Amino acid sequence: IADRREGIGVCGWILVSISFLLVLITFPISIWACIKVIREYERAVVFRLGRILSKKARGPGLILTLPCTDTFIRVDLRTVTCNIPPQEILTKDAVTTQVDGVVYYRIHSAVSAVANVTDVHSATSLLAQTTLRNVLGTQSLAQLLAGREEIAHSIQAILDSATEQWGIKVARVEIKDVRIPVAMQRAMAAEAEAAREARAKVVAAEGEMNASKALKQASMVLAESPAGLQLRYLQTLTTLAAENNSTIVFPLPINMFDSLGWKNRGG
Repeated sequence: IADRREGIGVCGWILVSISFLLVLITFPISIWACIKVIREYERAVVFRLGRILSKKARGPGLILTLPCTDTFIRVDLRTVTCNIPPQEILTKDAVTTQVDGVVYYRIHSAVSAVANVTDVHSATSLLAQTTLRNVLGTQSLAQLLAGREEIAHSIQAILDSATEQWGIKVARVEIKDVRIPVAMQRAMAAEAEAAREARAKVVAAEGEMNASKALKQASMVLAESPAGLQLRYLQTLTTLAAENNSTIVFPLPINMFDSLGWKNRGG
């Protein structure tokens, strides 16, 4: 629509001339009806006899309009936050989930936003809901939980391409929450607990194997030195006595002194 070059015709120019003459006759009272103030974050799309007056929106600041032939629509260029309500989605692996998100977008072409779509905000919201369902329907539950950022970028690219002709620029898409049924949560928790128990048993078995190897090497070293075995025995008793405040009675074989190099001296 913004590319149309047809004029308003002879009748249109006659009506514009009459309107301009009325403004001049009633000046300066009519000037207050002609001056419009457009804010910094707004743009005005002016229609003259039903046609868009210019390919570009006017503003910010003061603009002049003819009271009888001109009308205008204000367009807000600030970023809009669009909440996507929870969507019931069936994932690729047949799991029912509820996913909601948020879309940040802004209008970069006021003329396209007014002329190409009836309600640009409602259209963008509905398109975001549909795109969210379509994209997440091709993902499994594991991919949905682990790859939120990649999915959000994919949704943003699709929305940005589809809303370009509406004068919309999608700045960011975020997936806020993913809710799954309670039964599925319990099943996933049981699966995770079983996996942790299996890993714990594997770690314990590896520890036992390493300990057995170390004990084997230690027994081979002690077997070469009987005195070292007895000293290790005494060291263990010392450790037990230090940890527990108690009296320990243990038998002391006579051949222990022989292994230490002492001779049995009979009386």
